[in-house]
Amino acid sequence: MDRYQIIFQATLNDLDTVYNICKNTIKAVYPSFYPKGAVDYFLEYHSKEKIKEDILNGYVYIHKFQGEVFGTISFKDNQIYRFFVEPKYQNQGYGKQLIVYAEWMIFKTYDKVILDASFPSKNLYLKNGYKEIEYNKIETKNGDKLCFDVMEKKKD
Repeated sequence: MDRYQIIFQATLNDLDTVYNICKNTIKAVYPSFYPKGAVDYFLEYHSKEKIKEDILNGYVYIHKFQGEVFGTISFKDNQIYRFFVEPKYQNQGYGKQLIVYAEWMIFKTYDKVILDASFPSKNLYLKNGYKEIEYNKIETKNGDKLCFDVMEKKKD
């Protein structure tokens, strides 16, 4: 069995794992790209309560092999969100496999995929055929700015 092809729908048993992947990735990677207020915003936005709700709705998937979870991705309708790869597994192809899987599922029903691209993941999206369609800026609690692009990829 190819370790890069093992993607499962998350269950409530995976809640802590998914939450920890999000938290670990944000804390390890995002401070190099964003000010503290934006990092705190991401941590609050990807709360355990929101992840639990998305798991119950069937929107959360994990990349798992032999009990080890490498990353997570969520999607609803034609929108991908909450895409994180545990920092120690980044740049090994796990993220690409999660994106390809989500696209495959979405393209069964829709003709395009939409996502909000944070700075850390934008290059991966560009390499995988996504185009910028909108630029956004959010002011966080302490006045810091969180900037991101809305991107899309159309079905071939």
